[in-house]
Amino acid sequence: MKSIVSSVSLLLAVLHLVGISTERVQAQAIIPAPNTTATVSGAEGKILLAQAATPTKLDNAFDRENLTEIVPQIEQTWEKQYEDYFRLNFSDESITAKDVADTLGKIAVQTGQKPALIYVVPRAKQLELVLITPGNQPIHKRISEAKSEVLLKEAAKFRENIVDPRHRNSTRYLPAAQQLYQWIVAPLEADLKTNKIDTLIFCVGAGLRTIPLAAFHDGQKFLVEKYNIGRIPAFKLTDTLYVSLKNSQVLAMGASKFKEQTPLPAVPVELSAIAQKLWQGKFFLNQQFTLANLQSQRASEPYKIIHLATHAFFEPGDPSNSYVQLWDAKLTLDKMRQLRWNSPPVELLVLSACRTALGDKQAELGFAGLAVNSGAKSAIASLWSVSDEGTLALMTEFYRQLKTAPIKAEALRQAQIGMVQGKVRLQDGQLHSSRGEISLPPELAGIQNVNLSHPYYWAAFTLVGSPW
Repeated sequence: MKSIVSSVSLLLAVLHLVGISTERVQAQAIIPAPNTTATVSGAEGKILLAQAATPTKLDNAFDRENLTEIVPQIEQTWEKQYEDYFRLNFSDESITAKDVADTLGKIAVQTGQKPALIYVVPRAKQLELVLITPGNQPIHKRISEAKSEVLLKEAAKFRENIVDPRHRNSTRYLPAAQQLYQWIVAPLEADLKTNKIDTLIFCVGAGLRTIPLAAFHDGQKFLVEKYNIGRIPAFKLTDTLYVSLKNSQVLAMGASKFKEQTPLPAVPVELSAIAQKLWQGKFFLNQQFTLANLQSQRASEPYKIIHLATHAFFEPGDPSNSYVQLWDAKLTLDKMRQLRWNSPPVELLVLSACRTALGDKQAELGFAGLAVNSGAKSAIASLWSVSDEGTLALMTEFYRQLKTAPIKAEALRQAQIGMVQGKVRLQDGQLHSSRGEISLPPELAGIQNVNLSHPYYWAAFTLVGSPW
């Protein structure tokens, strides 16, 4: 007890000498309970010093409600977080709210879709929302009841209740889904309707980067039933150039057998359906799913779509801890950029069997930064390990919809709605979709009827990077 008190006193004295206010340190210094021991290490001293620092430029901009400064500060702050995590310098350019609004206007003309950008910034005493619509001034909303601690607990409960296998046939997730909708979407709804918005691009802060936005609920419908949805790490890190995928080739690769992970028996059906029946391209399975073959195929043909049906893990800590499992190796997140999928550009990277650590900020950065780090313009990945049959259902319907949808986010939305409404379902050993049936492999043929309408089966799939 004496040790920590004397250490804090010494720190306060040092801060006083250098002219730094000690009020925040005194307010946040934690004194251990009796009969416990604690010391202030060098690391802890740095934490206390950080707490003593003045508010950030972003804090100041929000406190002054200076909309001219808020957007550039959000962009700069979050870009720095991704740069520190990936150890890369992504962009030195600044961006303003007007830049965003003008770009959204151009995309609306090109695609026929009306997009809006929503910044969701958790703060200790409130939630800050900033909405930008095509060609308009930003709109700022402050949600006082959504304090950071309360908001993040609700977000964690929301995801846990969806994923928990004990509640797979229940609506236990619904109260949190509705509360998050009321905090994050409802305050902006009138402006979204006024501007006829149909596509929501979320740019969210730490603790919210791996929540299944599509499963937010307004009391009558899921959010995905009302809007196309995408998420980005920062607008300045997003490729906003619109390119149609209608005549693109797909390179589909994957594995159904693994040494350390659970098998994925539906993968052969998934790959052959995508590359031979639903789209045009090539597919490679198991022993052919090597890093060398992936590089060779991409070098011989500038595939705009790369589909990897395999286990992928977004783990805490360094980017090298997160990886995509190939047949012969682990493709770690820190090495992915070396594949040069930005030259020529990969328009869409799909990882169809991912798992992201819940509640870990570094794992969040890896997932939300997947597109920008890989060099792909857009990526679709799952937030948790979805069932093999659920993945097959969503992926086959997604590629069907991609044939006619104006943007990628719309194709994903239609696939998810098909599952919500029971149009995409597993019945009598077959996968029923909007345009026909697919027979399941012997390993899955025993599955008679599975209700795929629960968010566990569809809400994990998330589009990160460009929604277009």
